[in-house]
Amino acid sequence: MNPLSANHPRPYRGRLAPSPTGYLHLGHARTFWQAQVRARARGGTLVLRNEDLDAARFKMEFVGAMLEDLRWFGLAWSEGPDLGGPFAPYNQSERMDNYRAAMEQLRAGNFIYPCTCSRKDIQAATRAPHANDDDEPIYPGTCRQKSPSSIFHLPSAKFAWRFRVPDGEVISFTDGNLGGQNFIAGKDFGDFVVWRGDDVPAYQLACVVDDAAMRITEVVRGADLLVSTARQILLYRALAAPVPDFFHCELMRDEAGARLAKRHDALGLRTLRARGLSPAQLRSG
Repeated sequence: MNPLSANHPRPYRGRLAPSPTGYLHLGHARTFWQAQVRARARGGTLVLRNEDLDAARFKMEFVGAMLEDLRWFGLAWSEGPDLGGPFAPYNQSERMDNYRAAMEQLRAGNFIYPCTCSRKDIQAATRAPHANDDDEPIYPGTCRQKSPSSIFHLPSAKFAWRFRVPDGEVISFTDGNLGGQNFIAGKDFGDFVVWRGDDVPAYQLACVVDDAAMRITEVVRGADLLVSTARQILLYRALAAPVPDFFHCELMRDEAGARLAKRHDALGLRTLRARGLSPAQLRSG
């Protein structure tokens, strides 16, 4: 159990949190199935959250397809955008007030600062991106010491907000599947974006705010998000919210060893269904 949350006596609440930016593949289904198995084994509640904040990639057709594919695979949830529930709304695009309130809390605590650097600027800096499955480049701290007012007064300034990580601190947690994990702030990950330059909350912030508000006690997701968990633990701490437990599933990969993505049409649930495969066959395989 996560030592940061070992004392919470809360009833088990898990979640499915797909993003409607493409059709779901078998890797998604396997992770979501694990979430359902763990929730049922504990007599808990499973929540569906529609993470529809990526306006550039989000399409309405994917929302209906997502719900249909999840149900076809055998997944069932007790709360969600189609069912409602005590923590509605369950579409992230309808929860902006929650994210803005969290941002005000972070600003008041001096946890964040404005940043004008583009991704290209960061990649061109001396520090290389983190290896393995985490693809967020380590921020070199260019705007960390700048006065916020100097950025606000720039003509046509477009800036994001970054979380100031405690350099050198080891962020530790015990994963329910992969065991003890340790990441060094400033080395394994740097100051990360919590609010994007296009005025949308970043994944790290939205995920933490929603999991806290929906009282999620265990997050089941892919192992590519292990480093994100270290970032999010810092956000939970800054927002004085309980830290859930974590269970990271091994990633499903194709024949070449690349992790599955939504572009892998051959292993998409819709493709497999069209080929006549049943959910039971897929689950057993």
